[in-house]
Amino acid sequence: MYVTHLYCSSCNSHYAPRRLHNLCNCGKPLLVAYDLDRAATTLTQEALRDRSPTLWRYAEVLPVNDPAHCVTLGEGMTPLLKADRLGQSLGLQHLYIKDEAQNPTASFKARGMTVAVSMAKELGVKTLAVPSAGNAAGALTAYAAKAGLEVYIFMPQDTPKANIIECQQMGAHVTLVDGLITDCGKIVAERKAAEGWFDVSTLKEPYRVEGKKTMGYELAEQLGWELPDVILYPTGGGTGLIGMWKAFDEMERLGWIGSQRPRMISVQAAGCAPIAQAFESGLTTGVEIINARTIASGLRVPKAIGDFMMLAILRQSGGTAIAVTDEALLAGVKLIGATEGIFAAPEGGACIPAITHLIEQEKLDRDERIVLFNTGSGLKYLEAFSD
Repeated sequence: MYVTHLYCSSCNSHYAPRRLHNLCNCGKPLLVAYDLDRAATTLTQEALRDRSPTLWRYAEVLPVNDPAHCVTLGEGMTPLLKADRLGQSLGLQHLYIKDEAQNPTASFKARGMTVAVSMAKELGVKTLAVPSAGNAAGALTAYAAKAGLEVYIFMPQDTPKANIIECQQMGAHVTLVDGLITDCGKIVAERKAAEGWFDVSTLKEPYRVEGKKTMGYELAEQLGWELPDVILYPTGGGTGLIGMWKAFDEMERLGWIGSQRPRMISVQAAGCAPIAQAFESGLTTGVEIINARTIASGLRVPKAIGDFMMLAILRQSGGTAIAVTDEALLAGVKLIGATEGIFAAPEGGACIPAITHLIEQEKLDRDERIVLFNTGSGLKYLEAFSD
């Protein structure tokens, strides 16, 4: 095992590994630290050539101690597709799509949940609970079922029907809530101690971000150990954005990449844009959105606990945050589909009007290498495309 300790993302307090933790005593997320010098003795670029094409190929920088506890459905190593026709329509020479819809349960949430559930199993957890806008619930339910763990799901009533059915068919206890994901989170917080649930909410435990960071490792590996110039990332809770930035730092310490970083672009919906509004206003924490609305359910996160980390990353990278309308993101889904044959989730479609805006503002060079993330399958959101 290469984990040395857990540390607070805000106050830098240290915590012992191999124990159950949620947040730091200061109320901020905990992150995992590794002995990267020791990890580098076996985790090499050459060694990766012979490893299985899943995110567990990066085992030395993942927190599970015993491989027997890994709960896997074959997640990770999703394709990085050169989007020539889409790029041509937008006037870009080097546009790529990282298609996370090809993960188990058809979204990037599989990455975080495979690691979180594996650690829960290793540390003796029996029952898990999560508030979710949809895809996180589906992923948690799948991995919990595989591990033989009980799971309680709390979702807004207007969560896409596919997500609700998915959780019910895999044995979860599903409760629909008249409210937003923040309201669902309050229920979990109020009941978890009495019910004996372990809370795996976004960034309220240390391990989902470890799974999500593998998107950063994969990008580098798929691009020949060079990072792109720009990454567009649909942002709700922001675990992937934070995770990739952590991965870049780890890879530099492993000697795999240099100090240059992509400009990170956070893409949000106009009806729920706490990061975009905070960035524009020069704030260091996100505003809270009242009555948040968007058909892109994964972007409907009115207040993210990791907002201060996201805003810092955007500024450190020279990036920005952009909010787009529901009409524009749906048009983006259609353009991706018509040019590249990918039925993207609305969240992925949001990257297209964001790119258009950046081009108009002369914040993108047409010759730059640009990666946009499609975080899930449009098949999970059929209601969003009905007339």
